[in-house]
Amino acid sequence: MMKQILSFLVPLILVSCGMIPATETPAVVVTATIIPTNTELSPTPVPSITPSITPTLEPPCDPFRVDYCVTEGRFILRRPIQPPANDLIDPTYGYGSTASGTREPHHGVEFSNPSGTPVHAAADGTVIFAGPDEEAVYAPWGDFYGNLVVIEHGDHLFTLYAHLSKIDVLVGENVSTGDKVGEVGRTGGAIGSHLHFEVRHGDVEDYFSTQNPELWLIPAKDAAGNFFGTLAISVVDGTGNLVQVVNFTIGSYSDLSQGPNKVYYLTPYSPDLLLGEENAALGELPAGKYRIAVEMNGTILERWVEVESGKLTKVVFVVE
Repeated sequence: MMKQILSFLVPLILVSCGMIPATETPAVVVTATIIPTNTELSPTPVPSITPSITPTLEPPCDPFRVDYCVTEGRFILRRPIQPPANDLIDPTYGYGSTASGTREPHHGVEFSNPSGTPVHAAADGTVIFAGPDEEAVYAPWGDFYGNLVVIEHGDHLFTLYAHLSKIDVLVGENVSTGDKVGEVGRTGGAIGSHLHFEVRHGDVEDYFSTQNPELWLIPAKDAAGNFFGTLAISVVDGTGNLVQVVNFTIGSYSDLSQGPNKVYYLTPYSPDLLLGEENAALGELPAGKYRIAVEMNGTILERWVEVESGKLTKVVFVVE
């Protein structure tokens, strides 16, 4: 059952806009031991990141004026897994995906790592839950997340860390960005060892109050130390409401006269999660030029965009 969630207010700072090239035609279970501790830990020193959700007078990306907007985004959360462990999101089961219809629509993202890998707080906050989710509080089913930590960061923003093999914090404990809160495991409904990570805004006990973590997490870096970019795509009707689409095909190009270097097949969010601003988002993209194709009512709509290091590219398709 779809539930209405609180719309989040976030700063949108337009820093550059691009137009479509002239050559293109614009188109519109493992049992785990839980060992809570209040021992002060020594996280890797990083600047403290305090979430701030404030209104802005900046206008949104206007699809009638530009083909895309490059913004600073709202990348205010540190990744809960840190190198040398795998800090990249598993692309096979992204936010809003059903893994080709084989699984429950995903309300978070996954970081695949061996059991025992340290899990860190994504921002300063207070622990409001730490233990096995035996009761159906944060999901419609009990023991869904297994060993779970939930942190409140203020402004009705929460992060969830699930399937843990070990919990290192207590309810009521204040944590700082980067503090160790537990270890990766495979408790609850997990298939294989990984961290299930969620961002919720609004009512933390509302299963449908999730946001796509790729639009909140500070982008990861590539092997050369450059930040990846992130892409958010919206398909709306004439009144600005999101509409359901079939799929997206995204090609990366270093030479527009040649074929794509790499092709990404992006599944839009499950209809139950079309409650925010976008139909789909894709992070961990190298900076460069991309062609987006969206299948809509038997028609293919195209758009050329630029993805910049450490920034968010927003694309809005308007269909009648």
